[in-house]
Amino acid sequence: MKKTSIIFLCILLFSTITIANENFDEAVKLIESKTPCSGLTEDQLEMMGDYYMEQMHPGELHEIMDARMGGEDSAQLKQVHINMAKMFYCGQSNVMPMGMMNMMMNRGGSNMMGFYGSPYGYWGFGPFGMVMVILFWLVIIWLVVWAIRQFTMHKESSLDVLEKRFAKGEISKKEYLEMKKELRK
Repeated sequence: MKKTSIIFLCILLFSTITIANENFDEAVKLIESKTPCSGLTEDQLEMMGDYYMEQMHPGELHEIMDARMGGEDSAQLKQVHINMAKMFYCGQSNVMPMGMMNMMMNRGGSNMMGFYGSPYGYWGFGPFGMVMVILFWLVIIWLVVWAIRQFTMHKESSLDVLEKRFAKGEISKKEYLEMKKELRK
C-alpha cells in the first residue's frame, strides 16, 4: 500500500512539473516566434506573463507572488500576467503601475510600503521631511553624548573630600592623617 501511494505521488508530481514546463515551453516558443502583439490572444499573453514572472521569481517565490496577486485562476492574477507580457514582450510601459512593478522587481527605490517614491516627501512629512530626519538624528546623537558624559563624569572620591576639608581648615592635620590612614585600609 505504501509503495502504491509513493508511486502515485511521484506520478502526480512529475505530471504537474511536466504540465508547468509544457506551458513555459509554449510561452518560450511564442516569444521566440516574435509574433506581433496584435496577433496574440489573452490566453497566450497570460501564458507569456506567467513565464516572465517565473523568470523573475522562480519556483516557490512564483507561487507566493501568484498568491499575493489574487491566487491561482483569479481574474486579478490573469490580468497581472497579461500586463506583464504586454510590458515585457510588447513594450507597453503604461499597462502596469510602476509601484507594482517596483514591488515585484524590488527596484526603483520604492519598497512595498511606497516610502521613498512617496509624493508626500521623505517619511511622508512633505517638504520638511528631510529637516525632520536631520532633527531626529541630531536628537539621537545628543542623547548618546549626554549618556556617555553621565556615565563617565569624574565622581569625587572620599580622599578628595578629605583633602578639601583639610584645605578649608575644617579638620586639623592630625585628624586629616588619621582619616587618610583609615580610608586607605
